[in-house]
Amino acid sequence: MVRWCLVALVLAATPAFALEDGDLSLTVTAEVPGGAAPYPREMVLLRIRGTYRAQIALEDLRQPSLPHFGWTQLGRDRWFRTTIQGQEARGFERTVAVFPQGPGHFVVDPFLHRLTIVDGGERRLIEVRSNPVPIAVAAWQGPGGPDAPEPWWLPAEDLTITDVWEPEPETLKLGEPARRTVTLEARGLTADALPPRPVLRTRGILTFAGPVERQTRITPAGPVARVTYRWDVRPGVPEPITLSAIAIPWFDTRARVMRGAEIPARIVGARAARTAEEAPPPPASPWRALAAGLAAFGLGLSAWGVSRRREAPAAPALRALARAARRRDARGFHAALDHAARRDPGLAAAWRADPSLGPRLAALDAALFGQGDAPVPDLAGLARDLRTIRPPAAVPDSLAPLDGPRPAMR
Repeated sequence: MVRWCLVALVLAATPAFALEDGDLSLTVTAEVPGGAAPYPREMVLLRIRGTYRAQIALEDLRQPSLPHFGWTQLGRDRWFRTTIQGQEARGFERTVAVFPQGPGHFVVDPFLHRLTIVDGGERRLIEVRSNPVPIAVAAWQGPGGPDAPEPWWLPAEDLTITDVWEPEPETLKLGEPARRTVTLEARGLTADALPPRPVLRTRGILTFAGPVERQTRITPAGPVARVTYRWDVRPGVPEPITLSAIAIPWFDTRARVMRGAEIPARIVGARAARTAEEAPPPPASPWRALAAGLAAFGLGLSAWGVSRRREAPAAPALRALARAARRRDARGFHAALDHAARRDPGLAAAWRADPSLGPRLAALDAALFGQGDAPVPDLAGLARDLRTIRPPAAVPDSLAPLDGPRPAMR
């Protein structure tokens, strides 16, 4: 009631007069953000505009039932001053986002604006109708689409993904928990249109799914939807495991093309294996230490090289590399490759120096981060060749005399 009183007060300055044709008009237009025929569940904006050269005391806009559409109103109605043929008038605007539920040709029935106007000192009720609005909804052509059970149909103007771990997964020891929180935010749809929680499951990792939170924020340009997924993750084996990436395809309603986003792959539990491999051996008794020293002296450089290979810093990452190759997991392979390079810079330098590896590593980068048409190289063969290359080893100072000239026998 307060709203109607405010409208009456604002318009009280308009003088009473006899209504003529064109003094009261109501129009509805349909807008698709991409400018093309929409697909099912894609947002269409209905712009309802009224122009009235009259003194309005009360008003009530009645919306048709919209049986073939889901819908949400974008904000409050707006009243403003305007003109009709140079004469002062009142303008009205409302925006409604509708989402067609299937393909076909549909008609949005007229909106009805019931106005109580003051004309010639008397009040009278006038109904102003809009014209019906036809909307043609196109059927999807090609794989996937609105009717396919997989993948989830996701038409949006924009899509962003954030992935947060507390703590970071590479720092976890065996059995330690971490909370993973993934948030999807999309423009041009409501939260119920976002996909269900994806399956996060990899052998060797324990996952416990948390509740899913959905939220829709209304803006003048359309709704903005957000969904948050949570998992508690624990490494179940004492070696690093690659948690595979999860692909999320979506349809860009502005560019009218399919695009791909993903929840990224991560390595879980690298700290457990690293701690086990880097832990110093238990102290030995004097006799055992003496025997070990004699044995090391007798074996020389060969025994020292075997020991270095056994304690290579990049060994856990190389095992993860081999596992990713067996699974044909290109992103997990790349993540393990980066981890190995960080753990052993000398090994990374040896890889770069090998002329046969450079083109194959470049091909892997092109397949993952290029235009999407480059083939993935043979991961099994690449992993095998990477493991055969060793970094150049420096000779310990204590063994340096073995490389010098021997004294002459007398």
